[in-house]
Amino acid sequence: MSLFGALNTAISGLGAQSAAFGNISNNVANSQSAGFKRVDTNFVDYLTTSNPQQNEPGSVVATPQYVNNVQGTISQTDNPLALAITGQGFFAVSQATGTSNALPTFDPQQYYSRAGNFSMNASGYLVNSSGQYLNGWAVNPITNTADQNVLAPIQVSQASYNPVATTNVTLSANLPASPSSGTGTATNPISSQISVYDSLGTSHTVTLNWVQNTAGDWTVSVNVPDDTSGANRGSADVKFGPASGNAVAAGTIGQIGSVTGSVTSGGYVSNQPATLQFTTNFGSGPQTITLNLGQYGATTGVTQYAGSSYALRGLTQNGVPPGSFSGVSMQTNGDVVVNYDNGQTRTIAQVPIVTFDNPNALQSQNGQSFSTTLASGTPLADAAGTNGAGNLVTGSVENSNVDIATEFSQLIVAQQAYSANAKVVTTSNQMLQTTINMQT
Repeated sequence: MSLFGALNTAISGLGAQSAAFGNISNNVANSQSAGFKRVDTNFVDYLTTSNPQQNEPGSVVATPQYVNNVQGTISQTDNPLALAITGQGFFAVSQATGTSNALPTFDPQQYYSRAGNFSMNASGYLVNSSGQYLNGWAVNPITNTADQNVLAPIQVSQASYNPVATTNVTLSANLPASPSSGTGTATNPISSQISVYDSLGTSHTVTLNWVQNTAGDWTVSVNVPDDTSGANRGSADVKFGPASGNAVAAGTIGQIGSVTGSVTSGGYVSNQPATLQFTTNFGSGPQTITLNLGQYGATTGVTQYAGSSYALRGLTQNGVPPGSFSGVSMQTNGDVVVNYDNGQTRTIAQVPIVTFDNPNALQSQNGQSFSTTLASGTPLADAAGTNGAGNLVTGSVENSNVDIATEFSQLIVAQQAYSANAKVVTTSNQMLQTTINMQT
């Protein structure tokens, strides 16, 4: 091996150690960057000639070794929109390229990241600290299922929750077979009250009054004080057990009839819902409400068993008042849920996890993100915890996978190797100078 060869090899060693030093420096600098994946350094030897009689090394080249499949530590935060992945996979994110009509336009290139420190920007998009927009599957508001064919940036609407008029009231209670003296009468009925909502979301009170006619025979009347046509909306007779004339178990509803006013009923059908309907008007048009009393012949809903006092088990309705946007929450299955101050929620999107056959072959991009390569394989988007995808941890962020102690150890090794190569360069230079001086 000539002195020139030794000099060239040592110079390549300086370059290789410089590259390693650069990777170490970048790792240390990004040790606090959420979701950052370190880059290690591999060294490759290239020979000029090598056989049993002669060996002439040529150079050494430093190549990056991406460590994208090694997870960083998970830290809890007070950010409810933060997400961390435990296990394999990445978030799908988009980069904004400009704006149109005050909304961002996006690069068609798809990117992938483990940086899950998301927050909602002024336009309602979920954006991480690198300015990347979280992608997800839109959820159909009717079927409540995610469209897994399209990944797009998630935008949260802060619009109000529209009111829903009450169409159904469900009562579960036991009427006493022997009411205490003076109760269950026309002057002192057994009463239950519930608030229902009209189409504008205004609350109104509905009172159900029960009066016992004879053993097993009751009359329920519907009283709606806010009705524009008058409070008394009608009544119906409800008969239990043998008193109904139908083959039902004692204490269960066997017949609904003798309806008055706006009250209607379909009559007895074995093992079918025991319901009646009444119509009311709160000023915005007629509103029909179904009163669900259980099931004919069943021990659920309204019953009449032994006792002297009324036992209310449940009284619910399906109307909803208007609500204002109160926030967004993330679920461990990836659901993005909008919360309202009326107690309602709405799932608008689901965040999938994207996996690759070879995540270490992904191409590093700005902002702790990656793009696909031929070697990385095709991206596969799945719900969290399915088909090999990792799980989601809400309110948490994945830290970088850089270990400072290891980086400092490698830094010392790189420094020593660089100094050694520099020594070879200076020594080779001195030997060459000696050779040149031989001519004088």
